Amino acid sequence: MEDRSRAVGTFQAGDYAVFAALFVVSSSIGVFFAIIERKKPSSKEFLVGGRQMSCGPVALSLTASFMSAVTVIGAPSDVYRYGASYVIFGVAYTFVVFLTAELFLPVFYRSGITSTYEYLELRFCKPVRVAATLIYILQTILYTGVVVYAPALALNQVTGFDLWGSIFATGIVCTFYCTLGGLKAVVWTDAFQMVVMVVGFLTVLIQGASRAGGIESVWSTAHAGGRMDVFDFDVDPLRRHTFWTLSVGGTFTWLGIYGVNQSTIQRCISCKTERHARWALYLNLLGLWIILFCAVLSGLIMYTFYSRCDPWTAGAVSAPDQLMPYFVMEILGAFPGLPGLFVACAFSGTLSTVAASINALATVTYEDFVSQCFRDLSNRAANWISKALCVLFGVVCTTMAVAASYMGGIVQAALSIHGMCGGPMLGLFSLGILFPVTNRKGAVGGLIVGISLSFWVGVGAFIYPAPSNNTRPLELNTAGCNFSLTADGSNQTSVTSDRHWLADSWYSMSYLYYSAVGFIGTVAAGLLITLLTGPLDPKNVKPGLTRSVKDVICFCSEKFMQADFSEDKEDMGDFGMAWEKHTDTEGVIKMEEKVKSDNDSLHENGYSNAAFDHNETSQVQAKL
Repeated sequence: MEDRSRAVGTFQAGDYAVFAALFVVSSSIGVFFAIIERKKPSSKEFLVGGRQMSCGPVALSLTASFMSAVTVIGAPSDVYRYGASYVIFGVAYTFVVFLTAELFLPVFYRSGITSTYEYLELRFCKPVRVAATLIYILQTILYTGVVVYAPALALNQVTGFDLWGSIFATGIVCTFYCTLGGLKAVVWTDAFQMVVMVVGFLTVLIQGASRAGGIESVWSTAHAGGRMDVFDFDVDPLRRHTFWTLSVGGTFTWLGIYGVNQSTIQRCISCKTERHARWALYLNLLGLWIILFCAVLSGLIMYTFYSRCDPWTAGAVSAPDQLMPYFVMEILGAFPGLPGLFVACAFSGTLSTVAASINALATVTYEDFVSQCFRDLSNRAANWISKALCVLFGVVCTTMAVAASYMGGIVQAALSIHGMCGGPMLGLFSLGILFPVTNRKGAVGGLIVGISLSFWVGVGAFIYPAPSNNTRPLELNTAGCNFSLTADGSNQTSVTSDRHWLADSWYSMSYLYYSAVGFIGTVAAGLLITLLTGPLDPKNVKPGLTRSVKDVICFCSEKFMQADFSEDKEDMGDFGMAWEKHTDTEGVIKMEEKVKSDNDSLHENGYSNAAFDHNETSQVQAKL
């Protein structure tokens, strides 16, 4: 076993050069698109890239933004402490991508909307749209604060660089290229950053496996330490990670992030056609698997390297989330530039996530609030307002990172936020898409119940952390340490005798079930209220706003296979706005009676990315 008595290295000039190159290239991409797009001063170009993006860069963008620094730093630490069961998230990713591509994407893409929350006004009413938008804004700001804090922590750990200075540097760079280049800059910068993430991970894997004695040594040591016990089929919902919490709970959590999240859908609807958008999602799944595999393997290698001297228990690091950067500096510190490459890897995930969040926040704020209050804005004015919103949310998200330092482990904190907000939102959209009988009262009531339940369990768990018999961290060893311990050697969660009776039951539920609780509460309450107040007649709900389970299961049906996914697109001008003139469901139903034949034709042609015809819409509105 290697001597652990020496201190890890620090950043050198080459590391700073590699790290700085990431910021320079990212900013340059923003400047590039600002220059080439300067003659297209419209919000359409800025917010959704003119809806001309190809599936390749969009797929890389999706992977980079959602496999953020939370994965680069937090996932290996989670595997180090709890074992390789984290890999079961791959099952959840598969279900999530399939359901997003076959259930939610067709509805959003074919309706020609820009903000996903426009759908809620078309299907229910404007108050539901506004409430959902506000929840999304809160959720995204909280989540972005976590992913900004994570790489700043890494940089602070390995270099001693000021923690808050690095946070503000991240926010400034993200806001800069997002504001200048819009969605196109975000997507192409994400593609570049995805490459950096993979290269950074591979560098750690190769050198780490070498220092740990090879893959065989990693396998045997991890197996002996209980890290390879992947499949635990215990159905107890209080257990932190089992097969069921990771696959079922993970599906609900990530489906709230992918299926109905503005950041994901916005990039999908920016694609040239629906076929491109589907391909982007499925290619993204491959990227998710690759990053997940790299993260899990990194955690196992790190455990093998520290199998006889855990730096956290020994007090060399103050928090589990600092383990990965500490490990990187120990194995790569002698190679100038390589520690900088890993930190660039962590920051790549953060830059892509933050930029995507800023762009999505600007989009929903403009579409759901600004454009509703000021309907006669010129393209130039709309473009400048969109840029100003990017700056505003850049400042807000960066400031929010300060609070993230009090949220505990970054993986659990990030997914808990998404679970508490994403579950009820997933339930709300599911009520609209899967249950045509749901009325607006059911939607409002269901959302209130779902949010209440998910925040009840989430906030309760934050106040009363689950006991170690539910989280079950695996044993860590300090027998091989050649330096004195500065910690008490305990990493167990203390349990006091005055805990509330809910603390060991409801509040101890796995954080991955928060989303499922919100989803079930929203759907169940929504359907019950609908039945009590009078369900809608499904025939009076526009077909394009619903999608049956049969459509999802039989997506390779004869009708689907005969659909013409043509590359030709019709320019509809101010797309996504045709339905804005109809703020009540009854108006939409009346419009359906007028344009039903055209909609049927649209179904048969495979739905290119366009809204319904504005001239015809205006004529119907005049009659209403």
